[in-house]
Amino acid sequence: MTTISGFSDPKFTELRDAFEQNFDQRGEVGASVCLSVNGETLVDLWGGTRNVETGDSWTEDTVSIVFSCTKAATAICAHILIDRGQLDLNALVTDYWPAYGKHGKDKTTVAMMLNHESGLPALRDPVKPGGFLDWDYMVQRMEDEVPFWEPGTRNGYHMVNFGWTVGELVRRVSGKSLGQFFADEVAGPTGADFWIGVPEGFDRPIADILPYAPKAGDQFNDFTLALLGDPTSIQALSFLNNGGWNTNAPESHRAEIGGAGGMSNARGQVAMYTPLATNDGRLVSAERLAHMSMVTTATHQDATLLAPTRFGPGFMKSMDNRGRPNGDQMSAILGERAFGHVGAGGSIGFADPECGLAFSYTMNQMGQGLLVNDRGQSVIDAAYRALGYTSCAPGAWIR
Repeated sequence: MTTISGFSDPKFTELRDAFEQNFDQRGEVGASVCLSVNGETLVDLWGGTRNVETGDSWTEDTVSIVFSCTKAATAICAHILIDRGQLDLNALVTDYWPAYGKHGKDKTTVAMMLNHESGLPALRDPVKPGGFLDWDYMVQRMEDEVPFWEPGTRNGYHMVNFGWTVGELVRRVSGKSLGQFFADEVAGPTGADFWIGVPEGFDRPIADILPYAPKAGDQFNDFTLALLGDPTSIQALSFLNNGGWNTNAPESHRAEIGGAGGMSNARGQVAMYTPLATNDGRLVSAERLAHMSMVTTATHQDATLLAPTRFGPGFMKSMDNRGRPNGDQMSAILGERAFGHVGAGGSIGFADPECGLAFSYTMNQMGQGLLVNDRGQSVIDAAYRALGYTSCAPGAWIR
């Protein structure tokens, strides 16, 4: 039995049980789960091992790469600037970033970038070794790339490039690097232990990410089949053309990779999402928050993920693909007003303004699939049931 540390309100006993079962029955190695309701933290749990080689435990302050959960942090930065009138959703990207308009990208709007519609889900030519750690190099690659489709005509998940497209807008408008803007305007006001590029001398314990190891009998989704079958596909290029990015290397932790490189834990993400769950005005206005929680693009066939997807402006919404073959690998069932983001391997953070819920689950052992897996979904489900929600059959949790 894995020792679980922290606390949970008795109302969330089922969630604590599910978290323990993740270790005992579902292959969890090290993880954290946290939630607040109407600003009050009611669950803050952690357990397991952060480093399998040394046997070091996952402790209260352990953090890890949270992969695409970082996109939500980057999107929040953009929405703060939108709220201040410094960035316009309907403006052309070239109004802020003139060099971006090459090769038919001149009609791309800010909204298209946030909605994964700008046509740059991947890069065709090889990324140089260490390229993901070089902001200026990656920005130039965004400028020079020919879009995979006419911007605005379809939707396709921008796996890591989202961090350099939206992140460069944040940098140009604010005059600060993405990581510094996030530190000053989001992490600072909320007290969130969340970094887009950790500082020199960072001394928090960091959990090594453990890749998913395929097992006999695994069934692969369409994204994985395309990735394995065609090295020139969007799927292969978006996932594998990364310049040898090593997520466990210290230099990767220090880099500002706004699409996939953020460092946090469940408590850190809950701190970031709590002002959005409670509409307390610390980050954005009520009007901006309302837009952040809306579905702004949806499709039956995402050009990258090859499955139906639903996005808000920079955020994932509840995605229910359970009726499709291997659909459990392509689903994340939340409340209908909830918005946030999953991270590769199964981590997630989100806010649900309908019930004042801020929630996050992070781990170091990656799971199969592209959205959450049974470990993350089990604790999400338990949270909603504890709050009086009765069914997720419609594709989102309802009361």
